[in-house]
Amino acid sequence: MGDEWVEQDLGRMKMKITRRKFTVGAAAASSVPLFGLAKPAIAQSEPIRIGWLAAMTGASSAPAIGFDRGVQYAAAAINAAGGVKGRKIEILTRDTQGDPTKAVNATQEMISQLKVHAIWGPTNSGESLAVTPIMARSNMPNIHPCVVTSLIDTKKYPNAFRTAPSLGQWDDAVRGYCLNVLKTKKVAVIGDTTGFGSAAANFSVDAFKKDGAEVVYAANIDYNQPDMMPDMLRAKNAGAEAIVVWSTSTGMDARLFNTRAAMKWDVPFVGHPSMSSGDVANLIEKRENWNKVYVIGYRSCSFDAAGKLPPRSQEFVDNIKDKVKLSDSLLWWVAGGVDAVNLIAKAIEATGTSSSEDIIKYWNSLTKYPGYFGNYTFSPDQHNGYPTEEVVMSEASSAKDGAFSLAPGYKA
Repeated sequence: MGDEWVEQDLGRMKMKITRRKFTVGAAAASSVPLFGLAKPAIAQSEPIRIGWLAAMTGASSAPAIGFDRGVQYAAAAINAAGGVKGRKIEILTRDTQGDPTKAVNATQEMISQLKVHAIWGPTNSGESLAVTPIMARSNMPNIHPCVVTSLIDTKKYPNAFRTAPSLGQWDDAVRGYCLNVLKTKKVAVIGDTTGFGSAAANFSVDAFKKDGAEVVYAANIDYNQPDMMPDMLRAKNAGAEAIVVWSTSTGMDARLFNTRAAMKWDVPFVGHPSMSSGDVANLIEKRENWNKVYVIGYRSCSFDAAGKLPPRSQEFVDNIKDKVKLSDSLLWWVAGGVDAVNLIAKAIEATGTSSSEDIIKYWNSLTKYPGYFGNYTFSPDQHNGYPTEEVVMSEASSAKDGAFSLAPGYKA
C-alpha cells in the first residue's frame, strides 16, 4: 500500500507512516490528537519511564483519580500510535495515599531504583512540599499541579514546573468573588489539616484581612471529622456571610453541605474545585444541598451562554467520550493528566533525548504551549505556567461531564 500523511494536532507536526502501521494505532491516534509523533517504523529502544505520584486512595483521592484517567489515556494513545520515536511510554504509579512520608519513599524509589526520566505529581501540596527538594537534588524533571506558592522557585527548584494556577491566582478569584460579587464583608475560612489545607487557609485569611474584610471564624478541620455542626454553628454565630473552603476532601465538603441544609442556613460556600467534583453528588443527601456552592474554574472547562465549551475543549470531550469517565470527576483533572504526559513526551520527541537537562531546557522554551487544560508558558525565570486570565469561578451544581457554567454574576 502507498504511504499517507497524517497530521497530529497538538504538536502541529506531520509524520509519514505506512497505511499498515497507521491501522495498528488508528483507534488511539484518532481518538484524541496528542503530539507530533515520529515514524513508528523507528526501532524500539528504552521505554520512557514516567513516575506518577498519585494519592489514588484516601480522603484526598478525588483529584488524583481524575488526573490518572488522563494519564492512562494519553499513554495508551501514544503507545498505540507507535510511541515517541519508537519509544513506548511506561507509567510507574505509586499510591501515596495523601501521606507525605509515603510520597518521599515513592520519590526516592523512582529516582534511585526505577530510574524514571521525569515525574508527574504529586497532586497534593502537602506531599509536594516534602518531595520537591528531593527531586531538585537529583535534577529530576518534575511537573505538578500543586498550588502552594513556595513549590515554584526557579533558583531552589530549577527542575520543577507548575501546570495549574498558583495559590495566589486561586485565592484572588475566590476573594474577588466574595467581595465584589457576593458583596460579603464577613467570611469564615475553613481548611482541612493537611499541609495544603493549612497553608491555603492561612493564606486566604491574611489576604481577606488585607482587603479589609472581617474573618469572623477560621478553623482547620480533620477531613475525617464526622460531625461538622460545631464548626458550622460557630461560623453562623459569628455572623459569617460566606464560607470559604480549602480542602481536596469531597467527603468533608459533602458533610459541610449537608450540615448547612440541616441548619436551614442559606450561606454560600466558595472555594476549592473539589467542592464541584461529581463525587460530591453521590455523597450529599439531597441535590439541592449543592446549591450556592461556587468554586474555582477555568475558561477551558466552562460553558458559554449557549451551553458550549470552547472548540478545543469540546473536541477533546468528544474524542474521549465512552473512553474516559467524566461524570464523577472534573474535566480539568483529566485534561491536566493528558497534558502532563504530552509535555514529557513532546520534550523527548523534540530534543531526541530523555536526559534531564534536555527535558528541562525544552520546557523552559515553551510559549503558549497548546494543552487541553490551558496554554502553558515557561522560561528559565518563570515556572508558573498557567495564565491568570483563564481562571474563573464556576457554579458547582451545574456540572456536566466535569465542566461547568460560570458562577452567577461572574463575567466571562
